[in-house]
Amino acid sequence: MQPRNRTIHALAQATAVLGIALATLAAGAQQHGDHEDAAHFWPGNLVVSRSVYDNNPANVTVGASTQGGCGASTGAIANGTYPFVFNNDLYDASFGITSRVYLDQLTPDGHLVDSLEVPNSLDRGIKSSSDQLVTSFSSKSEIALHLSTDHRSLTFMGYVAPVNALDVSNSNTPLAIDPTNPVGQEFYRAVATVGRGGHFSFTETNAYSGNNGRAAILNDSDGNRILYTAGNAGNGGNPQPDGIVLGAGAQFIDLTSKPEAQQDPGTPSPVASFNITELGQKADKIGKDDNFRGMTVFNNVLYFTKGSGSNGVNTVYFVDTTGKACPNGVGLPAANAQLPTTPLTYDPAALQTTGLPSNMCILAGFPTALAKKANPLAFPFALWFANATTLYIADEGDGFASDSTLYTHAAAQTTAGLQKWIFNSTTSTWNLAYTLTSGLQLGVPYTVHGYPAGNNAATSLPWAPATAGLRNIEGRINRDGSATIWAITSTVSGNGDVGADPNRLVAVNDRLTNTDATVAAKEQFSIVRQAGFAEVLRGVAFAPGTGADDDHGQSHDRW
Repeated sequence: MQPRNRTIHALAQATAVLGIALATLAAGAQQHGDHEDAAHFWPGNLVVSRSVYDNNPANVTVGASTQGGCGASTGAIANGTYPFVFNNDLYDASFGITSRVYLDQLTPDGHLVDSLEVPNSLDRGIKSSSDQLVTSFSSKSEIALHLSTDHRSLTFMGYVAPVNALDVSNSNTPLAIDPTNPVGQEFYRAVATVGRGGHFSFTETNAYSGNNGRAAILNDSDGNRILYTAGNAGNGGNPQPDGIVLGAGAQFIDLTSKPEAQQDPGTPSPVASFNITELGQKADKIGKDDNFRGMTVFNNVLYFTKGSGSNGVNTVYFVDTTGKACPNGVGLPAANAQLPTTPLTYDPAALQTTGLPSNMCILAGFPTALAKKANPLAFPFALWFANATTLYIADEGDGFASDSTLYTHAAAQTTAGLQKWIFNSTTSTWNLAYTLTSGLQLGVPYTVHGYPAGNNAATSLPWAPATAGLRNIEGRINRDGSATIWAITSTVSGNGDVGADPNRLVAVNDRLTNTDATVAAKEQFSIVRQAGFAEVLRGVAFAPGTGADDDHGQSHDRW
């Protein structure tokens, strides 16, 4: 690992809204696990991760080759001007550009309290710099937010790279090199941890080489300091090198307090894996079934979702630490289950023949059909347990934006939106009660101030984004027996990369005891916040300290 100069940029200046007098409350209270005396985040508020692209034409030179550039002899087809810059995805399938990350603190009804900028490096000449984190602006599955198991800190994932670097989201990591990856760069991925006081720390990893880390949860209960993460790996040919297989899917990372300049991350350590052979299916390509998007912890069980890629099964999984919950690949967590405290044990000699051993199960009642054959095919993203018998799943939709039917296609989807699943104790299975979509305005284009009008000349499709489904969610149980769920929307548009569309934070109230779809159809989503020009919203969670006095480790979503 090369020495690196530590760079920490100033935090964005706080902006108080509606005269909220939070700064006067318990300013001297010391936060457990955070070394600042004065609190920045306040329990009960929401935190939304937001990224901002700097809209600099010089970020890309027309005609030049980008890092993964292929498919167009002319080179890049657009300069760095937003949103046209993302038309370069049509020329370079690995195209992306890194951007700053902000944590916006909101009241539950959406009023902005303040914004905290994540430390980053603005120097494009620095390949790797200390104590920093960025995201890939158009990578729609990144910077999900999660409370730790003791509720005292937030975690999310990004890249140890400068702002405005190209194609980082498909780069290799330094210890997991795939020579067939067209992106000739190396960058660590990292997990950011921030406590109530607003201090950041970063833990680097060689996982997710060739692709991206998407979410992280810190298990800091009962003396643990373990990070569980979700993501995907690989951007080259098959067979994949060992480091790519090991660095995919669900990872186990030891939290460190060392500055990044002193870190030396080793070989990736998976915490779990699933193989479709557990379902009696013929084996897929090694390492391709572990392409996870969402995750949560509930009742000492670690859950994941898979909602993309043509391999494996798009569904809900859990990690079976007992080894007895699902002999045929489908089952329910054991009553005495505990969170994993060690990485997955595997045979290095078997990685290229049989891959990692399976220690994950599909949650009983959820789809088991292969993504290649399922009809309808669901696209689950985040998940939130309201209680032991009620589970909400965000489905982002299929993202179809290939022709002029993109809006009507989005409106006609049957799985997109917020799915409510109820556990049937008689059959021991989860069953879909209904999918909430009213008020989401699926397939209805909306305006963004400053956005170009009409069609994108590069795609011949309209620039205006429309909601296509939901990605990351957070929920709260209310005293009246309802649940409020906040969600980040997915989009479709004629943009060269729809991940760069300004999207929305929405919310809906649902009666927990209701299972009638007719009644649920009257429950309306409302728009809480909309991203502006050159902005995207990614994750949503409650602020550190929310529910910190509850049973630690039982659910980071309830209090």
